[in-house]
Amino acid sequence: QVHVVESGGGLVQAGGSLRLSCAVSGSTFRHYAVSWYRQAPGGERDLVGASTLGGSTNYAASVKGRFTISRDNAANTVYLQMNSLKPEDTAVYYCNARNVYDTNQDYWGQGTQVIVSS
Repeated sequence: QVHVVESGGGLVQAGGSLRLSCAVSGSTFRHYAVSWYRQAPGGERDLVGASTLGGSTNYAASVKGRFTISRDNAANTVYLQMNSLKPEDTAVYYCNARNVYDTNQDYWGQGTQVIVSS
């Protein structure tokens, strides 16, 4: 059974930083591509950024240049470093882990709340 657990959310002032963590356990981590999504109140779940097994990343235009995804295979963890936070970044942030060799193995975490005050 694969488990995906996000952590690191909280309350921060505009202009501040947070680092979210996504820990994946229960399977071979290096087989999983990990992406970050967020969902604001009343909104849809939108892609924030994605990382591949090879370490390449891409980001939504709204966060490009401010957010960075990194991967630590030894720790089975992917991070989302968020800098220069804005009130519009307020959302629940979710981690998705997808097995690139079997796309039926697609898992979500429970989410972590980020609130950016103005």
